[in-house]
Amino acid sequence: MGHSKIRNMEEFAALSGISRPTVSKYFNDPESVRSSTRAKIEASLKQYDYQPNVFAINQNRRTTKNIGIVVPNLADPFFSEIGRRVELACIAAGYSPILQSSHGSPEMERDNLNSLRSLKPAGVLLAPFGRMSDADAVKSFDDDFPLVLFDANMDGIGQAFVGTDNYQSVDLMVEYLCRSGEAPCFFEMKYPSNPNANKRRQAYIQSMERHGHAPRIFQADGEGWNFEEIGRTEGGRFLSAKEFSTNTILCSNDRLAIGMLSAAYSLGLRVGHGADCDLRIAGHDDHPFSQFTCPPLTTIAQDYETIANRAVSELFGMLENNDRLSDRTETTFYGRLIMRDSA
Repeated sequence: MGHSKIRNMEEFAALSGISRPTVSKYFNDPESVRSSTRAKIEASLKQYDYQPNVFAINQNRRTTKNIGIVVPNLADPFFSEIGRRVELACIAAGYSPILQSSHGSPEMERDNLNSLRSLKPAGVLLAPFGRMSDADAVKSFDDDFPLVLFDANMDGIGQAFVGTDNYQSVDLMVEYLCRSGEAPCFFEMKYPSNPNANKRRQAYIQSMERHGHAPRIFQADGEGWNFEEIGRTEGGRFLSAKEFSTNTILCSNDRLAIGMLSAAYSLGLRVGHGADCDLRIAGHDDHPFSQFTCPPLTTIAQDYETIANRAVSELFGMLENNDRLSDRTETTFYGRLIMRDSA
């Protein structure tokens, strides 16, 4: 016989012949009930096709199985990809991820953290804006909940940080560009949205000086997340004025480089590594589209999966020990050079 849809845990308990407190105990922690009872509950779940309201269960706990994941902008394929990997790692560990985008707005980042408070998350994984973030709001959240930062760091905030070693990755690219052709100019935004940009500029300066070259930095007007448009318009302006002092341009990120490729094409400049080419263009991040540009973009690959898994591991380590880390940890991973036709 068919059954009408079960509306709540009380109805499920009555139909399965198990007390409501025992059913609740099972949903809070299946291992906390006897194996025979657990088997009976799981058979009833299958028989009645019942799915409990996870959020309602969580709201009755002091701590929940919710994990907040906040990224600056899900419209950016870089953050959608790393956010997806963090989300999958949470699901694999039996947690309920809540993925939120701040849509390029530091104010919305603060609002996202405030909304997560009402859900009483077990912990939160945050890719912050950095200097643009409301540091007081992030610090206040850090005081109340386990917080792990990834991708971008904030000094003294969060119990752990996981990201890419920008000094290693940029040096790797500069070394390659110098030995394979002319030393690179560096193209970046004057007002970068992400603190990684500042680290990459400093890494470029240090690497150029170590290789015996004078740094040549060119900054694009504009701010925000329209990197491709800024790269196209400002890159085109520099190219038209012949301001770049070498034929090699290292862009602070792949999205700026994609815009620069568009500008070069519109000006009739051939990009690539060969005697018949006018320019070499390289980027950083291994943006999901970088292998499909024309020509395909030389870049630095960040290890998305390792960063995601380590960030989740740091957070779950705190949750399992029911405590904060005794010392804040910072873990960075090396980037990998991806040589394609653009440089």
